[in-house]
Amino acid sequence: MEDFVHKLRQYVKSGTPAERRIAKYFSEHLNDLPFETAASVADRLDLSPMTVGRFLRALGYQGLDSVKVEIRETVTTSPAQLQSAMSELHADAAEGKPLAVLVAEQIQALHHIYHLTAQPHWSEAVSLISTAREVSIATHARLASLAHHFCQRLTQARDGVHTLDSADNRFADLFARPAVDDALLVIIDCRRFAKARLLARTARRYGYKVVLISPQQADWMADQSNVMLPLPPARAPDLDNLPPLIALLDCLSESVILDVGEEAALRRRRMLEFATVLGETANH
Repeated sequence: MEDFVHKLRQYVKSGTPAERRIAKYFSEHLNDLPFETAASVADRLDLSPMTVGRFLRALGYQGLDSVKVEIRETVTTSPAQLQSAMSELHADAAEGKPLAVLVAEQIQALHHIYHLTAQPHWSEAVSLISTAREVSIATHARLASLAHHFCQRLTQARDGVHTLDSADNRFADLFARPAVDDALLVIIDCRRFAKARLLARTARRYGYKVVLISPQQADWMADQSNVMLPLPPARAPDLDNLPPLIALLDCLSESVILDVGEEAALRRRRMLEFATVLGETANH
């Protein structure tokens, strides 16, 4: 990040008029860059997005997303800053401020998930997802976007991962052919997913292993899955508890990527290179 800031200072002094404007804006709004796009910066400075893109490439970045990644990797919060922020949050929550109460509850849920990552059944779930010959992910249609996000994250580590469409009883596709040896079904449970238990029982009967992600209070039987990862209780019985679920899926996919190791790192690199090629092709 220091190199990025140093280059900006150089361009402020000796760049073209457009480069000086962009460099000055970046220098003065570093904290805002994670929320910007090349188009939004161009609009603020009355320049074209292509001009902003050329400037970023001159700095050695493929685009603003590359800068955002570097910011995330280098900007840290000191222990004192974190302690001060937490003290302020607890004081506001104690006063009953709604947003402070909400954030405090979500932090507590994240503590639950972090504790879960140290448990043996977490390691077992990671191993099953890493080594299964085929991984299917099933959930209620309401959570389909989360299942697709989880699937895309897992493809950074391995092949053979896909989601099942719950529309029109498409779960039957899972059993339309003989089960692949060492196949795995990941079920993301929620209160609306009435077919989850039937799906789990049927999958076990057909020889699938099952990893279940479900609320703590759900009345699942021990023999309906090989591994169960419990979510913390929802804030209200009619909620799907999305923030902890998203955090759990991100932690689980990242654990699988780390478990696969160097091959996952190579896959990530190849995927990033291909995405860059596609982006450059689209710009021509």
